[in-house]
Amino acid sequence: MKIKRAYGLPSTIPDDSNGATCTLCVNQCSIGEGKPGYCGMRYNLDGRVSGPNQNWAYVSWYHDPLPTNCVADWVCLGSRDYGHTNLAVFYQGCTFNCLFCQNWHYRDYQTKNTTEELVRAADSATGCICFFGGDPTPFALHNCEVARRVLARRRKTRVCWETNGSASIGTMQRWIDYALKSNGCIKIDFKTFSHSLNVALCGASNENTKRNIELVARAMKKREHPPLLVVSTLLIPGYIDECELTSMAQFISSIDTSIPWSFLGFCPHFYCADMPRTSRRQADMALAIAKEHGIENTHLGNVHLLI
Repeated sequence: MKIKRAYGLPSTIPDDSNGATCTLCVNQCSIGEGKPGYCGMRYNLDGRVSGPNQNWAYVSWYHDPLPTNCVADWVCLGSRDYGHTNLAVFYQGCTFNCLFCQNWHYRDYQTKNTTEELVRAADSATGCICFFGGDPTPFALHNCEVARRVLARRRKTRVCWETNGSASIGTMQRWIDYALKSNGCIKIDFKTFSHSLNVALCGASNENTKRNIELVARAMKKREHPPLLVVSTLLIPGYIDECELTSMAQFISSIDTSIPWSFLGFCPHFYCADMPRTSRRQADMALAIAKEHGIENTHLGNVHLLI
């Protein structure tokens, strides 16, 4: 059974044998002439993949006083950077199409802005920049250019990415380099362990998510503090159960037990608006499973949502 997904995006990953292939993410869309890729941001124009590039993107931003509500705030230097701001950069597109999307409202608008406009927004009070969304992956050319230009001008600005981990390995390596250079971090949302569950809930594979967790974890050896990698998992009732959490914990602990892992309370949204919030029992189970597998640094976020 195919799950109907919203806003005119393809119900499955485009696979046109005569199409142009986009290599930015795990989907590897082969896009037919004049049609969009799965993210809706990349498309086939005259036989070539086009879309947002190093000069522009569908993006908005705002300055958020530090410390702010960040998935990495419990281990990040920004949590102590009083008097400065986080330049929160929200990309209006995503490589996944999650039924439980927490920021689904971006689908109702597209704001085209230039790289120059965003670079100018990184002022003297900007302590860190976080690229999120949606997801920064369809706009990787743009955020890498922004990072390059901002760091060339302001070396003390941390640059971070918050992502579903679907980016190509080459793209993730570029993000790692900028994050290491700036004392920033990469926050990967580990939505599920099971491939089939990820496809059912998010419409796409989690293969690159796992590979990128391994990749960023290896790079952590180049800088222990602050941690380069922070993994987060949204505790969706009925789906992120004991089996899923145990598989995730085994995977993370097999890589490095020092990887910070944050569990987040779920708020019903989008196509999952009729579901309950995360229970305290489910949250406690997640923390206990992580502890059982020797994971040293765990955190519980969105505590106010628990029931």
